[in-house]
Amino acid sequence: MGPTTNITNRIRRLRFDHGEMTQQKLADRAGVTRQTIIALEAGKYGPSLLLAFRIARVFGVSVEEVFQYEEKP
Repeated sequence: MGPTTNITNRIRRLRFDHGEMTQQKLADRAGVTRQTIIALEAGKYGPSLLLAFRIARVFGVSVEEVFQYEEKP
């Protein structure tokens, strides 16, 4: 069996740091549903590259400041 991957994120922290932005407001600005944001925050869904960039742009940060990639043996 090969290595597994894990993508984590700081969406909840970034929302809080940006005036306690709601999930709905982030969803609207990123062009997705609130359910998508909920799933991302819970780690149940890995974003497309396009969505990762959209979310990073909403917060004015790099993709790496929102999403972290970790390879596990």
